[in-house]
Amino acid sequence: MSLTTNTPTAAAPIEPRHTWTRDEVEALFALPFNDLIFEAQSVHRQWFDANEVQKSTLLSIKTGGCPEDCNYCSQSAKFDTGLKATKLMDVDAVLEGAARAKAAGASRYCMGAAWRSPKDRDMEDIAAMIKGVRAMGMETCMTLGMLSPAQAAQLKEAGLDYYNHNIDTSEEFYGDIITTRNFEDRIETIGYVQDAGINVCAGGILGMGEEVGDRASMLMTLANLNPQPQSVPINMLIPIAGTPMGDNEPVDPIDFVRCIAVARIMMPKSVVRLSAGREWMSDETQALCFLAGANSIFVGEALLTTANPALEKDNDLFDRLGLKPMAAHSCPSAV
Repeated sequence: MSLTTNTPTAAAPIEPRHTWTRDEVEALFALPFNDLIFEAQSVHRQWFDANEVQKSTLLSIKTGGCPEDCNYCSQSAKFDTGLKATKLMDVDAVLEGAARAKAAGASRYCMGAAWRSPKDRDMEDIAAMIKGVRAMGMETCMTLGMLSPAQAAQLKEAGLDYYNHNIDTSEEFYGDIITTRNFEDRIETIGYVQDAGINVCAGGILGMGEEVGDRASMLMTLANLNPQPQSVPINMLIPIAGTPMGDNEPVDPIDFVRCIAVARIMMPKSVVRLSAGREWMSDETQALCFLAGANSIFVGEALLTTANPALEKDNDLFDRLGLKPMAAHSCPSAV
């Protein structure tokens, strides 16, 4: 086999499946590290250019004041984190930010609002943001909290490419981190988004006190969705002073890489996004994540309210690893 090919010739590409069991997923987590990475990289090359990584930019279009009590979140009104709540940004200001992001190499623009759910009066401005970003040739992603079917349809009509709605953790552990909504609420909104014909971006957070079994259960839930999420962000908890998880111990880097690899194997056609926590990762840890199948990152100074590596640092890492940015609309559709 050529060293430059991306598709193994010995077998047909691995297709997504929706019948994963907890035992099967835990068995993947238990594989020797080298075997797990080899399997993940083999699957990755069947569907993606192994040396392409999507660059996205995330903007908080409405910060703080959220009524939810997510124990990890600086934007919850339940906790004193020193964050000042803001109103929804002006459409023109959002589009100016999108133009800067595109000039810096981003192919997807993600916009997040700290709401339990959007109010109908805000949907006109949200639609204008989506249309304006799409007109620049970038993919669009929104995360606005829980949606109604009618709101999902409005987002589709505006041309939204992706809707982010993380499930955060396993169904079993969910009640330990959030009490103002339940796990079924998350799955319901994802269903509305899928029914509207919008791509789903859904993942979780590592480092909240969960066990390996919870990570396995979280990935099982995502992989057994039909279709699977087209984008799967894996976040490392960033402890925020003032939140109940402000003193949590950091995730072991090898354990984090394992989760990336298992996600890649289970969801072969999905973009696996290396999300929050990169500022605290070494270059070597990030390189292992790319080797394990992560092929999307956020670029820019901040992720909503937390720090992110400087653009120059990311560009240097890409150069040293021989990585190139993924073009917009070049990802296979997950099924």
